[in-house]
Parts: sequence; structure tokens; C-alpha cells
Amino acid sequence: MVEQAVLFEVEAGHWAPKGAEYRGAEALRLERKYTPRMREDLRMGHLVSYVGNKGVPLLRLYRYKEAFAFRFVDEWLDRFGVNQDDTVFDPFCGMGTTLLAASCRGVPAIGTDRLPVAVFIARTLPLFFQVRPGELTGIFEHLRRIVPSAEPAPVAADVAIMGVAFPAETLTTLRRWKAAIDGLESPFRDIFLLLFLSVLEPCSYTSKDGQFLRLKRDKRLANPEEALAGKVREAETDIHWIRELGWDDAFLPFRVVLGDTRRLDDVPFERPPTVIITSPPYANRYDYTRTYSLELCFHFVRNFAELRELRHSLLRSHIEARLAPAEEAPHPAVQELVDFLRSRGKVLNNPRIPDMLTAYFVDMQKAIREWGRVLAPSARVAMVVDNVRFEGQMLPVDLILSEMAEEEGFTVEEIVVARYKGNSSQQMGRYGRVPVRESIVVWRK
Repeated sequence: MVEQAVLFEVEAGHWAPKGAEYRGAEALRLERKYTPRMREDLRMGHLVSYVGNKGVPLLRLYRYKEAFAFRFVDEWLDRFGVNQDDTVFDPFCGMGTTLLAASCRGVPAIGTDRLPVAVFIARTLPLFFQVRPGELTGIFEHLRRIVPSAEPAPVAADVAIMGVAFPAETLTTLRRWKAAIDGLESPFRDIFLLLFLSVLEPCSYTSKDGQFLRLKRDKRLANPEEALAGKVREAETDIHWIRELGWDDAFLPFRVVLGDTRRLDDVPFERPPTVIITSPPYANRYDYTRTYSLELCFHFVRNFAELRELRHSLLRSHIEARLAPAEEAPHPAVQELVDFLRSRGKVLNNPRIPDMLTAYFVDMQKAIREWGRVLAPSARVAMVVDNVRFEGQMLPVDLILSEMAEEEGFTVEEIVVARYKGNSSQQMGRYGRVPVRESIVVWRK
């Protein structure tokens, strides 16, 4: 347990990190209101990141860096007393960690996501339960023989990153492997496509680092064939592993919908969900269509126009978010910060940040409203969220979303602080190092 006196101005009666400048009365009001329902559980800190999945079969095959750990879901399933009479829903399912954890207990689960590469990975994970040991190795040897004569598969070549991410010879080799994989029968086509997508980053000059896919010209690149061979060996190990764990005995296939949690009318719920365990995109300017642009350009979009259209269809947590003329911040604490940031004018790091924050909370309000509509009575929600800081001003995202949830009929049971994260190097240089909390908000319908 970190000493609270180090991190907080306890005497002030609210959870304000030392050094933080709270100019908004609404932010202070929220801190005072929710302090009785806030507690630390720093043991959860290593479970709210993808790092915990590096030792988990199947989930370790693809680096989806926004995921939380399998053990995190397991813990909340236990805390909520989830059993086979429940239905687990993840409205931002990503690669499907929540769905896999529930399904390995035989608990019905369904997820939605708007990012097609995430939906593809989540849908593909259950296919590994159909594969017999040794099958993937045999198919890989077949692919190795036919790749040299394969016609390179098409990619979204007009997306700028595709022109600089790979050496020309490596790109051609990867396109040949993609063409060979496309010729496989189900379920092996999707399984090998997942393994293929997982080696694009190590075979490229790119790194999923921060807000963008960053170029690192001095990076040592993996050989595509060797990288895929390594992934096949990992997958073969995992096929044995899931049997040793007994996952295959209890496993109940889950459903994944390429959909938008802001509009759930088309999601085929067989019965109202009783549990949500999820984490939305954070209001931190990250653009998933940039982070996963290589994967998207190899299979899910045909050109830049389709990539841009996808970008503008996502939850508006990124800097290219478009704000409609009639849209306003749905919470006074958000409006306070937006007004302050707009008053900064040219000093502001990016003039689109106020629009992004407004749009983000408009979208999250729509999502919370939809959850209130589809969830069963007394349903429970555990959601990982991250507070943000712009121009030295902290925005308590966990508290704002909790009060918005109350307005939609939810009860805020607790807000669990899982860890404290440092602000960006730019923010530290200007305003000093101030810890930003990452929290788990726990609600009941």
C-alpha cells in the first residue's frame, strides 16, 4: 500500500494529488462527493494492463496493448459471484479477454467492438479449441512450400505508413504469405491470419508506442518466416495448455458483434446481461486506427478512404474527433475544463483537445444510457477508466462517468484506485510530476 499522505492532500478532504491545480469547482465537488466510496487496491495495478496476459494461453499470441489481464476478469467474476445463470457483456471487448475468461467457466458471454481487427481476434480465439495438436505445424509446412510462388495479396498501399513500415523485400514476402493464408479452409484461414497479423509489428520498423505507431529506423527486424514459425510453436503449446487447464471441458463459445455500444439495437442479446466487465478507450488522444494501421491495411480496409471512414466511426477519444454543432459537454466538470482549455488559445498543445473531450463524454453518455436500457435489473458493472490531465488540469474521468451513470439510474457502489500513472514528459516539464489515477468504477443498475 502506498502511503496516502505522500500522494494526497488528505487535510483538504478530497483525493487531489499533491501539486495538482483544480481550478474548477465542479471537479472539487466530485472529489468531495465520492471520497467516501473511493479506496485503493494497488494490488490490481498489474492486472489492468496487457502485461498480465503474456503468460496466458491464446491471449499471449497477439499483442493487443489496450487489453487488461485475464486474471483481472477472473477476480471480478468471483467478486460478483458470477455463475452459469448469468450473462457477461463487454461493450468494448477488444481482443476478447472478458469473453474468454467467462466462457472458460461455462458462462454465456457476448461482446461488441467497433474496431474490426479487435473483433476478428476475439472471434478467432475460440477456433483454437477445434484444433488437434500438430495440425498447425503441418499446415505451416504446406504454406512454407507454396509461399514463394504465391501472387502477393493486395494491401491498402495508399496509406502512408505502408510505404515506410517495411523494407520492400519484406513487404513483398509478407504479401505472399498473406495470399497463401487466404487460400486455406476454415478454421485454419482465420487462425493463421491471426498469427500473421501478430508478426507484422516485429517484421516492421514500427512500434506500438504511445498515441501513434512510431517508426524506429534502427530497429532489428524479424524475418517473416521465422517469426511465423515461432508463433506456430507458441500456438501448438497453447493448444496443449488449454487442455491441461481443463478450459476445453467447460468452454462455452461466446459471441462477438462488430457493433457500436452507443447503439445496441442490433446486438442479439438472448437475455439481458447481468454483468459488464470492460474498459473503454481513454480520453487521451490515442487513435486505434493508427496504432493498428498495419493490420487494418493488410486485411480490413482497402484504401485510405476506408481507413479514415473507420476512424470517424469509432468512439471519439482521438484528436480527429468531429464535434457536431449542437453537441455540448454533458457534464459541468467537463465544460469547466473545456472552457479553460479554449481560453489558453495558441498555448494549448493541440486546439482540437476541447472538441475531443466534449465528444468523448457525449459518446460515453450514450453508451451508459444504452447499458441502462439493455442490462438486467441489479446488473453489476466493473469498468477500468483512466483520469487525464491537460495543461496542468486534472479531469476526474472516473467520477464524471460515475455521476453520469447515476443520472441514468445506476448506483455507484465503489471506485477502486488500481494504480497511479505519471503524466506525459511534456506535462511534467511544464507542471511537474503529478500522479494520475487509473480506477475501476463499480456500479449497480
